[in-house]
Amino acid sequence: MSLQGKRLAFIGGGTMAEAMIRGLLDKHLVPPSHVFVTGPRRERRAELTKQFGVKALVSNAEAAQSAHIVVLSVKPQVLPTVLRELRGKLRADQLVLSIIAGAPLGVLREGLDHATIVRAMPNTPAQIGMGITAWCATASVDRDHRDRAKAILGALGEEIEVEEEGMVDMATALSGTGPTYVFLLMEALVDAGVHLGFSRRVAEELVLRTVEGSAAFARRSGRHLAELRNMVTSPGGTSAAAIYELEKGTLRTVLSRAVYAAFVRTRELGAEAQQKLQRAKQ
Repeated sequence: MSLQGKRLAFIGGGTMAEAMIRGLLDKHLVPPSHVFVTGPRRERRAELTKQFGVKALVSNAEAAQSAHIVVLSVKPQVLPTVLRELRGKLRADQLVLSIIAGAPLGVLREGLDHATIVRAMPNTPAQIGMGITAWCATASVDRDHRDRAKAILGALGEEIEVEEEGMVDMATALSGTGPTYVFLLMEALVDAGVHLGFSRRVAEELVLRTVEGSAAFARRSGRHLAELRNMVTSPGGTSAAAIYELEKGTLRTVLSRAVYAAFVRTRELGAEAQQKLQRAKQ
């Protein structure tokens, strides 16, 4: 097993780190005694220790020292501090796995003075083991390290290794931010149902089941999404009337612009991280 006997240090104990810890423990990939997690808040550390039986620490360097795999799971604004704390303290054989949005491999490599790094972008459904994560690796990541990264990310749902780091930025905009688009669409549909006369509870149940069932049907059918849409669009019917309004309202264009805006912001976060690193060196 790729993680057998390996110790993991989560630098940052936020929501996504918690999801990863839960997935790893639920799948019995590592025992709680092999998981370390850090955080500045004593209450949060106590909560994670009580819930999972892991060891929670204040010091990032102390947690990383004993680990085979170091997972960077802090907010982007905390990254410069973490890089300073860990720089020069990692062994060459340690794997660093970053899930920090917009943090490029170059910034991580230079900031940590470490070469063996995987950059990944999971999404919100990872919290229930149904996420999708796009990831890439530096040239120093060998097959064993890749297998370990796949095992960790697989605990969150599905994982896809992409060929170029730029594709992780693209995935951040499409799948990483994707749940936001879906939730907003669902919220709008619920509001429309309430406008028609449904109670909010009934409208929410109708929308949730519709979205859940449609996604499951699309995956199992193996058909093109346009074909599925045409299947349920009868000439002169309700779907045709609804699609006419959606197209007139430029739904496709608005969604495309939203995804591109998220992509641009991802690149901006990367540039900001690089600037902060350069300022710290001056």
